[in-house]
Amino acid sequence: MMKAVLAGDVGGTKTVLCLYQFDQQAGPKPPLREVHKATYPSSAYADFTELMATFLNDIPSLGPSAACLGIAGPIHEQRCNATNLPWVIDAAALADRFGLADVHLLNDLEAAAHGMLHLSVDEFVELNPRALPQSGHAAVIAAGTGLGEAILAWDGERHIVLPTEGGHCDFAPNTEQEDALLIHLRKRFGGHVSNERILAGDGFGNLYDFLRASDYAEADPDIEAEMSHGNRNAVISRHGLLGKDPLCTEVMRLFARIYGSEAGNLALKCLPRGGIYIGGGIGPKIRAALAAGEFVRGFLDKGRMARAIEHIPLRLSLNAEAPLLGAAHMAAQRAQQ
Repeated sequence: MMKAVLAGDVGGTKTVLCLYQFDQQAGPKPPLREVHKATYPSSAYADFTELMATFLNDIPSLGPSAACLGIAGPIHEQRCNATNLPWVIDAAALADRFGLADVHLLNDLEAAAHGMLHLSVDEFVELNPRALPQSGHAAVIAAGTGLGEAILAWDGERHIVLPTEGGHCDFAPNTEQEDALLIHLRKRFGGHVSNERILAGDGFGNLYDFLRASDYAEADPDIEAEMSHGNRNAVISRHGLLGKDPLCTEVMRLFARIYGSEAGNLALKCLPRGGIYIGGGIGPKIRAALAAGEFVRGFLDKGRMARAIEHIPLRLSLNAEAPLLGAAHMAAQRAQQ
């Protein structure tokens, strides 16, 4: 018997919704068939209910019986105040509004962690040349509109996903340059500086402004003009990957190092012998910068404790839909209960 479920990846920039069908008699992990998918600019909608109604109106004859949504924000009692949106999403209210038997909310990194477990080997790139794959705990770190982190605790038979808000932990500098960066950002933000200020959202711009203010190199007028007419962070990262502009190139090196350093902090906190998955929308776009070695150098810059994490796999996910897949499999699992 075929059953339909709705999965969502609800982010600060965009929201992706997808209807999947699966055979209830296909076992505990049935293959999912994508039926209808749509992407929406999140800021164009006053609330999530309006967005979800838009999607469901396009598939009136294929209504889902259940839904699972991965949302960028903390979940408390199946209710979420989205971190980068003026939305309050309530599972019970959505179920009642749309006549669904079950609606379940996950933190977006919780959904991504579930999704990583369903990706194939060829959807990852190993960044750590010393990696020794083992069974055990794993973790996810993902830079995108925000910086997310999650832990996959291994109980001997399966992984249990533990959501966190680790991306909002304090930025910890490791070099004199990073000391100066912290001081610069503390002045800019009036106090606390989280890793998310550097590794997500306007992070590329924040790093560029710091390097420019510290006279690292002269700014290119043509690149600055390009920034004023387009997506500033995209312009910086594009020129940084080309490696011709000193400021933008250093932005990419510094970003990769600090990203690796925070991945190393996460590794020390949960010892994920099963590997760290690097998700989010930024990673695949700057794959060359992450694979150049600075990410791993930042990861291993842990003094005497580097030996405790040096063989942990660092798997860059090339599939940006891991959160959507994770939410879909969770929806199917709950629909079978």
